Amino acid sequence: MKKAELDVNSQQSNASFEQLVKYVRVRSAEGARFVEFDFAIGDPSLFVELVMPQGAFEHFCLNNKVVHMTTEQMQAVDAEMDKWRYGEETLMARNHNRTTQ
Repeated sequence: MKKAELDVNSQQSNASFEQLVKYVRVRSAEGARFVEFDFAIGDPSLFVELVMPQGAFEHFCLNNKVVHMTTEQMQAVDAEMDKWRYGEETLMARNHNRTTQ
């Protein structure tokens, strides 16, 4: 692949990346010195956990044009996490049940 083709592909990827919705979910208490939050791009259920001072968090949110997760999105993420944490309706849970029977 030639450099010009790579540059075009990179520009197309950047354009589509910029169009993806960036989500945050604050997990720390209001007024805490550091803001603990989840950050997701495109899919609220696929996130990283981050920690920043309040001012840096505000700048981060403005710079990334974030959207706060809705209550429904947070509930869906929590349900998925509980499913994996407690082993309900997962492949591993079915495998575990099979070995104990």
